[in-house]
Amino acid sequence: MNKAVFLDRDGTINKEKNYLFEINAFEYLPGAVEGMKILSENGFQIVIITNQSGIARGYYGEEDYLKLETWLQNDLRNRGINLTGVYYCPHLPDAPIKKYAKRCSCRKPETGLFYQAAEELDIDIDSSYAVGDRLRDCEIARTTKCKGILIGHTEENDVINEVEGGKYPNIGYRESLYEAAHLICGDE
Repeated sequence: MNKAVFLDRDGTINKEKNYLFEINAFEYLPGAVEGMKILSENGFQIVIITNQSGIARGYYGEEDYLKLETWLQNDLRNRGINLTGVYYCPHLPDAPIKKYAKRCSCRKPETGLFYQAAEELDIDIDSSYAVGDRLRDCEIARTTKCKGILIGHTEENDVINEVEGGKYPNIGYRESLYEAAHLICGDE
């Protein structure tokens, strides 16, 4: 079985921009590419798991999302990083686009996409990590032995204090994906 790092996309790999779907608006966060390189070089599969409710809200279509996803995979490959998988949830319970208006097991904090990726990619969740800028990105770490790392400052300070204070024993905090990669790989 493989070990993986499940990464959120927006706010973890790239700068958070509401409902990002345009390639020309995509900006990597400082250290994100370097952090993914470190993880890859240390034998971790890199899997993106992302909520994309902009599809359900009608801000962009699945084709638009998939165009950006393909660009991202190619750009990272050109930088020496191969994504093992990318999984996205287009749903939202009260969405205006009825096709996507539903409660599902794939929209984080639900963990359906983590389990789907684990099954399809032969990943051992218990020896893997979940990294994201919101607590919901690390939810799998609350119900398994997967370790979570909350990064950045998009969560409220009290959540960061709770994480650092040990309220969530399987979830830590670092400033960036780069710092999280060093923690995961034992270089810290």
